[in-house]
Amino acid sequence: MTKGHRITVEQGTEHVRAVHNGQVLADSTRPLVLRETGLPPRYYLPPEDVHVDLLTPSDTSTHCPFKGDASYWSLPDASDLVWAYPDPKPEVAEIKDHFCFYEVETVTAE
Repeated sequence: MTKGHRITVEQGTEHVRAVHNGQVLADSTRPLVLRETGLPPRYYLPPEDVHVDLLTPSDTSTHCPFKGDASYWSLPDASDLVWAYPDPKPEVAEIKDHFCFYEVETVTAE
């Protein structure tokens, strides 16, 4: 890692949902929480908790020098809404094939 740059991945306990236009795309009580210097915490959700049948693979890919190469998925009205690292760097191996959404909500018990 670059000096001053840090990434941590930990098992989260939050109940996290990804919703787009009222449609639940993911619902998980076992997110991984990735914290990276200079960025907001991101929730990486196990594929079993994501409605992958609603997502369409995108041609988009990006490279992060710290995490590796990301693949993206879209909805008909939302391009590249979701990403995952199919082969992440060893330092963040836990996030392999977990899905991350740009926007999620944390569900609190009522």
